[in-house]
Amino acid sequence: MKFNISFLFLFVLVTLQTQAQTKLSIVFIGNSITQGKGGDNGLPPPTHAVNYLKEQKGIEDVQFINVGKSGSTTLDWLPGSGKYAELATKAADSLYAKKDHQLVFSMKLGTNDSAIEGPNGAPVSKENYRKNMHTIISELLTKYPGSKVVVHHPIWYSENTYNRSKYLKEGLERLKTYIPEIDGMISEYKVSDPGRVFKGDTKAFKYFKKHSEKLFKPENGQQGTFYLHPNEEGVAVLGKYWGKAIARIKF
Repeated sequence: MKFNISFLFLFVLVTLQTQAQTKLSIVFIGNSITQGKGGDNGLPPPTHAVNYLKEQKGIEDVQFINVGKSGSTTLDWLPGSGKYAELATKAADSLYAKKDHQLVFSMKLGTNDSAIEGPNGAPVSKENYRKNMHTIISELLTKYPGSKVVVHHPIWYSENTYNRSKYLKEGLERLKTYIPEIDGMISEYKVSDPGRVFKGDTKAFKYFKKHSEKLFKPENGQQGTFYLHPNEEGVAVLGKYWGKAIARIKF
């Protein structure tokens, strides 16, 4: 009798563990940092994030599509008018068809919105940044029932950043104002649409600022060498930050 009870307990335990296995389908939305312009090995942050997730207990499979586009702002991803909005929906359509997978959108936008001039719509005020993000996210939540959205904080860039677009200290200060807007927006979603929009990485901004020379690719600009895009090591570090944030969600 003891053997039967033990066997039954083991059977139930194994069954529960098997049922707890999660399959994810992730669409990564972002700018050149998400696209992976800074990495020399061809592996952008989303690839590193997915590799991290695949190593975690409870996650059986991860499918993903990276639709990050260099230079893009929140205006470029707005449903209907944004030139890249269709990229996100096409990617989501293909992944949403995998009904045994949980569809997740991983978003990291704001760097180009914060610029003084150059990118589409820049500079974007903190109010309009929040409005745009809310519009993009709400459209995705409506279009893909059951999907979830993870919003990462943008990462730091140097105060002399000035390539074809002009960022500088003014841009960095504006970028900082987006962070409370992200947090406030997510808090609102917790009430209006609970369990669907989550705060992603919040630590990379300070970490990249502290280790800028180690983690960024030095680039020559109109005001000297600046730091904007993570290098090969930085891309891996950022991807792991995103992966850890996604892994914290209870799917």
